[in-house]
Amino acid sequence: MQDLAYGDSVAVDGVCLTVEQVLKDGFIATASPETLRRTTLGGEQTQQRYVNLEASLRVGSKVGGHFVMGHVDGIGRLLVAEQTASSWEMTFIASEAIARYIVPKGSIAVNGISLTIAAYESELSQFKVAVIPLTYSETNLRYLVSGSLVNLEGDILGKYVEKFLSPGKLHTTIDETSIDGITPAFLAEHGYL
Repeated sequence: MQDLAYGDSVAVDGVCLTVEQVLKDGFIATASPETLRRTTLGGEQTQQRYVNLEASLRVGSKVGGHFVMGHVDGIGRLLVAEQTASSWEMTFIASEAIARYIVPKGSIAVNGISLTIAAYESELSQFKVAVIPLTYSETNLRYLVSGSLVNLEGDILGKYVEKFLSPGKLHTTIDETSIDGITPAFLAEHGYL
């Protein structure tokens, strides 16, 4: 982050923060009470820990995963991490508020890392991801142990679909009690086609 500047957005373990001051070896940012309540940044830190840092996406840059907004939905917990012949399989538990956006082969951000959901057990709100060695070695996933807390962000597309289909919304272009009103024309009108 050699070109880091005042006002830039930086994801810290998946939490979007604004740079207020650039230091020789880092930066200063302020987290709101809501951010501290909803993320691992608000937890008591009894020892130094590593965080994932990622600069915001610039227009024209490659997108190598799903769109991660930096708006963390809540905290999850690592249940188990198992090394396989070609990857690490990590199983997490999520709150129901986050679990409703989890779908097998869908995307989720764990500490800001875009990952594909390999398996999902809805009744337990547990999901498994397969993490390749490069991702494992270059992120703080390698430091997690059973019980470690992580920031989770569901896929933004699921949130928009839920909003369009939920009763009580302001949108009146479809029947709010069914999905029959979702047509190619509706999706095109709302920017999905």
